[in-house]
Amino acid sequence: MSTNRNYDPHRKWQPRTPPKSGEAVRTSAMIASLAAEGYETVSAPFGHALVAEAKRNDKIVGLTADLAKYTDLHIFAEAFPERFYQMGMAEQVMFSAAAGLAREGFLPFATTYAVFASRRAYDFIAMAIAEENLPVKIVCALPGLTTGYGPSHQATEDLAIFRGLPNLTIIDPCDAIDVAEAVPAMAAHDGPVYMRLLRGKVPSVIHKHCPDYKFEIGKAKLLRDGTDALVISSGFMTMRALDAAVEMEKDGLSIGVLHCPTIKPLDTATILSEAGKGGRLVVTAENHTRVGGLGEAVAGTLLVNGVTPTFRMIGLPDQFLDAGALPSLHERYGISTAAMIRQIRGWL
Repeated sequence: MSTNRNYDPHRKWQPRTPPKSGEAVRTSAMIASLAAEGYETVSAPFGHALVAEAKRNDKIVGLTADLAKYTDLHIFAEAFPERFYQMGMAEQVMFSAAAGLAREGFLPFATTYAVFASRRAYDFIAMAIAEENLPVKIVCALPGLTTGYGPSHQATEDLAIFRGLPNLTIIDPCDAIDVAEAVPAMAAHDGPVYMRLLRGKVPSVIHKHCPDYKFEIGKAKLLRDGTDALVISSGFMTMRALDAAVEMEKDGLSIGVLHCPTIKPLDTATILSEAGKGGRLVVTAENHTRVGGLGEAVAGTLLVNGVTPTFRMIGLPDQFLDAGALPSLHERYGISTAAMIRQIRGWL
């Protein structure tokens, strides 16, 4: 018998109802492209970068769990059909096979959705890949809230799940530039890597704000400086932070943006240096639950090292999220540009 005093064995199932306040979630355009006004887009940057790298390295192979088209691995499959493995909807088998290929001297890039890698195949990744420190590159689409399909496909807690796994490097790229430059860096890295993938038509953001930017594993980069607040961000939330900073500058607010594409290992030196500059609010922004992701990683780093600015976090709530169109969902859950601006202005 259940010990939950609210449990009613005769109660019929009812669907979850959306919150009463806020904009209603539309149900069309479930996998709409990310809103990226003012930016050019690049088609399938991961697929094309992997093909370029594979031309230089004949040990690279590609595996997918029935999702080549939806992780941009079909570009690789067309270029190197003899080095492509379609594993079907069997993520555990795919990652085990990738581990075996790595043991035989190959360099596997294995793709699926982030929710399937983190929830469904975690133990296989932990035991077959991470514990053995094998150079398997795990590249996963639909991280965080980048689809409107609801809890079954929203990997809102993947960083929290993977951050505790020894040997695993974790990358959360901002845009097409980050994705393309991360591929050769991952191939050169001696060990397993998990990268959250932006797929399809991906905005090209960073060079518009910081032309000399180069992706490096384990390095954060100050894309713009500011005296009123510093936003430490990863993933497409760096794009949102840059857009918010430009908009708030019109009102006389000076907002800095520190892009942190590597979640593990964290660039603690740069974070401590920038957050330690007194007199400004420090805000983390991530496309992930506020539990266990970039925000808590930064907060722990600051506290342990005695750096104590006024600190706030922007991220997804600790709950299963609704289904709907991305613009509505991002606004509802506080990760749209407009929502970021409101939150930062309120804290200032």
